[in-house]
Amino acid sequence: MTEAWVVLCTCPDQTSAERLAKQLLTQGLAACVNLLPKVRSLYLWQGQLCDDQEVQMIIKTTRQRYPALEAALSAAHPYDNPEILALAAADGAKAYLSWLSEVTHD
Repeated sequence: MTEAWVVLCTCPDQTSAERLAKQLLTQGLAACVNLLPKVRSLYLWQGQLCDDQEVQMIIKTTRQRYPALEAALSAAHPYDNPEILALAAADGAKAYLSWLSEVTHD
């Protein structure tokens, strides 16, 4: 059974989010990436309270592909320290999980 993971990653703008999403998809590291524009992010960075508009990427991958996905995001992301959070999916539709495995070349 494929272990599906959902990875969250924010980007500063739509252009960088689309570029990263297409890279992950064409490299077989993700099966699907949702881009949620105009997410408001409030966070502390280097002692300052920040309030920014970002694009939230919701990336669907597998546990097996996650290390390569994280490396690709880290290398190509415009932020020095990008948000990359991997969440294991507890379960999912069998047909979807099969497709996810096929698309990510597990």
